[in-house]
Amino acid sequence: MVESAPLPETFSELLGLEGFGVAGEFLAGLLAAGLVGTFVLLNTAVAGPWAKRKITASFTDRISVNRVGPWGLGTIIVDSVRLLSKELIIPEGADRPAYDLAPLVLAGSALLGFAVIPMGNGIQVADPEVGLAYVFAVASIASLGLVMAGYSSNNKYSFLGGLRAVAQNLAYEIPLVLTGASVVLFAGSLQMSEIVAAQQETLLQLGPVAIPAWFAVLNPFAFALFVVANLAEVGRNPFDIPEAPTEIVAGYQTEYSSVYFVLFYLGEFIHIFLGGALIATLFLGGPAGPVLPGIVWFTIKIWAVFLFTQWARSALPRVRIDQLIEIGWKGLLVLSFANLILTAVIVGVVGV
Repeated sequence: MVESAPLPETFSELLGLEGFGVAGEFLAGLLAAGLVGTFVLLNTAVAGPWAKRKITASFTDRISVNRVGPWGLGTIIVDSVRLLSKELIIPEGADRPAYDLAPLVLAGSALLGFAVIPMGNGIQVADPEVGLAYVFAVASIASLGLVMAGYSSNNKYSFLGGLRAVAQNLAYEIPLVLTGASVVLFAGSLQMSEIVAAQQETLLQLGPVAIPAWFAVLNPFAFALFVVANLAEVGRNPFDIPEAPTEIVAGYQTEYSSVYFVLFYLGEFIHIFLGGALIATLFLGGPAGPVLPGIVWFTIKIWAVFLFTQWARSALPRVRIDQLIEIGWKGLLVLSFANLILTAVIVGVVGV
């Protein structure tokens, strides 16, 4: 159980906003959302222009960005200015405003998901009883943004990318939700703080080493299924079919430039970190960890997931679209149903 109150209540108490009614609650919520949003955006700012290149270069034995600032960190600022200052080109025949809204939908849907993620003791914007269902619901809105971008761009390659995105998300969202449901059976709640609290006990004590009762340890099969399905949801190899450059240029984002392209790029990395946050919360004890503060452990865990996605991007070959759909519908879906049934039997018989 999370000991401290959620961030809005903390801000309301610290700033004395209780007496301002709804306006005070709104301001406290806005401050909390701004703090969490800043944390997420800072991580994506480091990951996108800099860490992605450094990690990929290490995997492929190449030299990465190293000219601007120490270790090339200045590239973050340089690339931001470069991309934002480019000319925004709108293709002829684009369907506005769908073309304009698509990048905002993609980036915004992922940011909304972080509202219910417990990042540390009291570092959480909200903690509704249907927290996990909320995350899956808002994250799935991204599919709408991809379809809007592909359809509205008046480009056949973009349209193909949008269609592939729909097919892929349908094939892998269901296994993702079903595997998440198996965690709910163990925890007995959809509330994110309760799911984290259910993993705080010690499963096994081996001398000075305590093995925690994380759901990744209790059900490694579900953990593996969720990681693979998440890899498909965030579009990393071998599942980057919606934007396969060798086949459809860049898919749904082919006709986007300047700030619109930045928003797509940003949305992609926010979704990767949201996937990491879900994996950490559902299977790795959330912000739990020894010695260090919870927010530090949470950050380490989401970056570990990001490192895995970058390894997959560098090491795994892309599958064909027909293989991708077959893996989702005939493989992952069947296995996720089997995992759900097996988990229900174990919980019912053993009474975990």
